[in-house]
Amino acid sequence: MSSKAANALVLTGSAALLGGALAFQYLGHLAPCEMCLWQRWPHVAALAFGLLAWAFGNRRAVVALAAVAMLASAGIGAFHAGVEYHWWAGPQACTGMGLAPGSSFITAALATPMIRCDAAAWSLFGVSMAGYNALLSTLIGGGALWLLRKQSTR
Repeated sequence: MSSKAANALVLTGSAALLGGALAFQYLGHLAPCEMCLWQRWPHVAALAFGLLAWAFGNRRAVVALAAVAMLASAGIGAFHAGVEYHWWAGPQACTGMGLAPGSSFITAALATPMIRCDAAAWSLFGVSMAGYNALLSTLIGGGALWLLRKQSTR
């Protein structure tokens, strides 16, 4: 029963977080930065593992992989939140330009708006979307692993 509950937690949690990110993007018109997109890939993996586990009778190992994918998104989200709060530097690709002035890429890049990773596009109570992803993905992934561990100790 616990692997079924763990899988349900991962599937609903990951779908809700990914759906929320897409709603902010397409309904709220908040374009994601590069690191925002990085956080979405583990959610896609968690959904894929969760559906695979569901199709094969909620296999504990596959559910555990889905939970670990959630924790990977949490780690990326925590790193991204730290970049937004300027606790550490982020990747040059979305926090600043590292190329020589006058290059043709610079001219093209200046014509295209850059979505910065070090500026939160939205926050609530001082916590950005990346911060909420880190918190919620940790709770979901950790909760799923706890449910799986609880099953193995019976």
